[in-house]
Amino acid sequence: MEKDCGAWINLLSHKIKTQQNAMLQYLGITGVQSRVIYYILAHCQEGPVFQRDIESAFRLSRSTATGILQLLEKNGIIRRESVESDARLKSLVPTDRAVKLDAQVRDCLRKTERMLTADLSEGQIQLFKETAAQMLRNLDNWEQTVRSETKATVPDVEEVV
Repeated sequence: MEKDCGAWINLLSHKIKTQQNAMLQYLGITGVQSRVIYYILAHCQEGPVFQRDIESAFRLSRSTATGILQLLEKNGIIRRESVESDARLKSLVPTDRAVKLDAQVRDCLRKTERMLTADLSEGQIQLFKETAAQMLRNLDNWEQTVRSETKATVPDVEEVV
């Protein structure tokens, strides 16, 4: 039986995670953690980075983002600092260790990209990116449809009482 798009994406995702985890193991971080570190380092120059930014950028649930950030904090890669305007908000600040990891993280991301795109033309790479972006939009649209259908079939609490 021929693999469908979802199966191919799942295989690629698993292979990328395995490869990155193996390349980064000696640093004591995972592939996902490396991408979060990269994001924080790239965006903290523009202003404070918050957990909700990580959740949005990586489309993570609050609990998943919390787990990743807690490990990074525990390992001394980031720290959370209160924001003057709102003590409830904590900005994610890279530590010296994060800065030292930056070169290795970037190198890992570049190697992964080179492995993925070897023997592909620029046109093929661009087409893949456009196709993947459209697939993501399709899934987002499907989620919104399911949510609105669920809301339409589930009565409000006030209606039941």
